[in-house]
Amino acid sequence: MTVSRLARPLAGRVARWRSAPALHPHGVLCTGTLTVAGRTDARWDVPWLDRPGTYPATVRWSRALGLPRRLPDGLGLAVRVEDADGPGNTLDLLFTSSRSGRLGRHLPLLRPDALKGPYSTLLSYRMGDRDRVLAAFPASDADATSGHTLPTLWQELARRPVRFDLRAAAPDEPWTTFASLSLEAAHTAPATSTVSYDPYAHSLPGLRPTGRLRRLRDAAYAGSRHGRTTA
Repeated sequence: MTVSRLARPLAGRVARWRSAPALHPHGVLCTGTLTVAGRTDARWDVPWLDRPGTYPATVRWSRALGLPRRLPDGLGLAVRVEDADGPGNTLDLLFTSSRSGRLGRHLPLLRPDALKGPYSTLLSYRMGDRDRVLAAFPASDADATSGHTLPTLWQELARRPVRFDLRAAAPDEPWTTFASLSLEAAHTAPATSTVSYDPYAHSLPGLRPTGRLRRLRDAAYAGSRHGRTTA
């Protein structure tokens, strides 16, 4: 049996036991704004990124494994950009806590603090004519303090917006900012009715995730959805 075939029943059992998604069961749902500045020095060859624009965003900030709050966990930042390339064209971007180096950007990193380091897509995106990893870096004002576990993000968002710089890089390139993300308010995110993000179904012309591990991810999420409906 292949790994992807094993992933579906395993995820289903975990979701049934939790009555919640197998991965990222607990989170904070945020509303915000994503702003693309457009690129003047060189084009990305991605229509959406080569022109300036501002878009509403729905973001789910979550703990990947659902470990006790006192323990580090893999942190997820799921971003849905509404009407990204015209009415009804939704873009989903999934970021996971990581490092920023050439190897570290491809590996998830358990972290106790939600704002003490970057989040990356781990796998590459086909971005114009290059494969690049995308990442969300906390803005300097957000990263200046410590102790931001997910529950305390409610208080942080009540005081001020939380901002990220969204960047892209190929292995031989420095990180280059292509957009900014501002999170402005937090809302309850019940595990039984969480937003389902899908970066493969919701991509844009010139900006698509590469196919590596797609079968594994699809199997795990399908099993998780089935487990929740049969709990």
